[in-house]
Amino acid sequence: MRLHPDVSMTDTDDGTVLLHGRTGRYFQLNLTGREVLRGLLDGHAPAQVADGLAAAHGIGAERAKDDVKAVLAQLASAELVLP
Repeated sequence: MRLHPDVSMTDTDDGTVLLHGRTGRYFQLNLTGREVLRGLLDGHAPAQVADGLAAAHGIGAERAKDDVKAVLAQLASAELVLP
């Protein structure tokens, strides 16, 4: 997965802000959302990212998988990422 070419990303103290240059819309991810996005951009499969979330934050594997799916779906529907 990679960012859409029209999207720029900036880390903040609270997470990450994404700007879609074509639409002018801003999107904010919290720290966990940033962790998910970074893992996916680094080439990790969603299941690997979910496993990392579960281990790092002490949450159940199913919840972590659902969280990763939700972030990925939101990023895709906003056209912020490409496969």
